[in-house]
Amino acid sequence: MDNKLDSEFKFLDYKQDNYDFNFVTDKGVFSKNKINYLSILLVREYLKYNNKKLNVLDIGAGYGFIGVVINKITNSNVTLSDVSNRALHLCKMNVLRNKCDNISIVNSDAYSNIKDSYDVIISNPPVNAGKDKIKEMLDGINHLNKDGEIWFVILKNNGAESLINYFSSKYKLNIVYKKKGIYIIRMKEC
Repeated sequence: MDNKLDSEFKFLDYKQDNYDFNFVTDKGVFSKNKINYLSILLVREYLKYNNKKLNVLDIGAGYGFIGVVINKITNSNVTLSDVSNRALHLCKMNVLRNKCDNISIVNSDAYSNIKDSYDVIISNPPVNAGKDKIKEMLDGINHLNKDGEIWFVILKNNGAESLINYFSSKYKLNIVYKKKGIYIIRMKEC
């Protein structure tokens, strides 16, 4: 479906911790005209808590912003996963553009093609995919290493409180950021 769109590349600059990034985006991917503010907040909050090399899965990676930034700043091994072929092509381009090492790219609908386990699973989930898909994407307990964490960002009006209630029986939740209707949540296995 996403391969039938004409391409119209856009180039977005970003700076974090003395690193300069440049991302290419295109029609048919989330936040093609500017780097999504929620993704920026998620990365910044994540880096406050995790600045060491870990194995990270960026699920629903889009054009790879979250995973590429984490990889460059922490030297983490990152897997970028998305169901969109166009997004995965952009991920490949952005890995090369930003001279990243230790990044793999996987076409996967949630965890359908994810075979490994990770220290961190991170996502700015696609709210337009619906609550059931978001729950499926965030419920990565079977793909976490011991003491692994799931990080995600969600708006209050996109179901933050219902997701907190849903996951609270399965995970230990910590709201690491809550301002102006934006929630950044870290979950660990109970």
